[in-house]
Formats: sequence, structure tokens, C-alpha cells
Amino acid sequence: MTIARSILLFLLAALAEIGGAWLVWQGWREHRGALWIAGGIIALGLYGFVATFQPDPHFGRILAAYGGVFVAGSLAWGMVVDKFRPDRYDIIGAALCLIGVAVIMYPPRGA
Repeated sequence: MTIARSILLFLLAALAEIGGAWLVWQGWREHRGALWIAGGIIALGLYGFVATFQPDPHFGRILAAYGGVFVAGSLAWGMVVDKFRPDRYDIIGAALCLIGVAVIMYPPRGA
């Protein structure tokens, strides 16, 4: 259950951070306005809190592992929201990042 919870938290963090950054991008670069930017800032703030619920107590480990989730999540976001088509190198890179997440977060560690 702990691994499932951790994965769910990583997915929620990715949604908040990537979604928040996308909202800021839309507000600023696409000239959609201050409300989009404000929504992005709120989402980015929520991302900061989601990470605190990870079961592992080490900030550096959580953030390092989340980097891999961010890479894969950003490509997935681009596919769904912006109709981006990743090439095989994007997919291979994202898979390597997710393997890295598993190596960092979920090996058996002694107490």
C-alpha cells in the first residue's frame, strides 16, 4: 500500500506542477491573462504541499525521484493537452527516468 500511495502522490504532484506551469505559460505566452497565471501559481503551490505527504522522510530523495516523474508526466501532458507526438527517443528517455524513480524510491532498504 505504501508504494501505491507514493505513486499516487507522485501523479498528483505531477498534475499540480505541470498543470500549474502550463497555466502560467498560457496566461503569459498565449496572452490569456492574469487569472490563468493566478491559477497556475495556486497549482504550483499545491505541488509543494503534495510532496510532503510522501512516506519517505528524505526531501532530496523525493525531489530527485519526482524529477523522473516530471519528465514522463510532461511528455504525457503534451500528448493529451497539446497534441504533441513524442518520438522514440522521448519515450525511451521517459522510460529510463521512470526506471530511475523506481531505483531511487522503491528498493528494499534496511531499517
